[in-house]
Amino acid sequence: MRLFAALLPPDDVCRELGSVVDELRRQPGADGMRWTGRPGWHFTLAFYGEVDDGLVPALSERLERAARRTEPFPLAVRGGGQFGHGKALWAGAGAEGDLATLRLLAERAEAAGRKAGVPMGEHRRYKAHLTVARSRAAGDVRAFLDTLAGFTGRTWTVRELCLVRSHLPASGVAGEQPRYEAVGRWALGGAG
Repeated sequence: MRLFAALLPPDDVCRELGSVVDELRRQPGADGMRWTGRPGWHFTLAFYGEVDDGLVPALSERLERAARRTEPFPLAVRGGGQFGHGKALWAGAGAEGDLATLRLLAERAEAAGRKAGVPMGEHRRYKAHLTVARSRAAGDVRAFLDTLAGFTGRTWTVRELCLVRSHLPASGVAGEQPRYEAVGRWALGGAG
């Protein structure tokens, strides 16, 4: 299974961000981007890649422990950025939220994978992002970034850590999006 740990924003937050993404999609050059679908919007905490089925129970147990050890915290979608000279366009997490706890939860999710025996590759500094578009080629995305810079969504309380399975699209089908399925959900702070 292709898995990652993530935070899933509530529907109303996705609707707010969706209004800005709709604006981005009307800008010149937008037709050269592959825009991600709202049902798939998430903040990845740790990417595990292809995980052997036999490791999933240990990974789930360790993620549950990470969730229990992390209290619920505020988060807001704000601004944006790009990776790979415009190959990925993303919305970020704003200072209105508790970014220190967000980074701590990301570190715990990565550690959960390592301790469960998932080959994690090299450690990278966590950068909170929610991917809104991708492109095969590098490009000038300054106009998109300028639009995202002015966006601040409402602050919500993160109460859950999810283990998500991604189903990649069939090769060659135009416009097909990856599908995401939450295969594990754990309340932060052990509540609920």
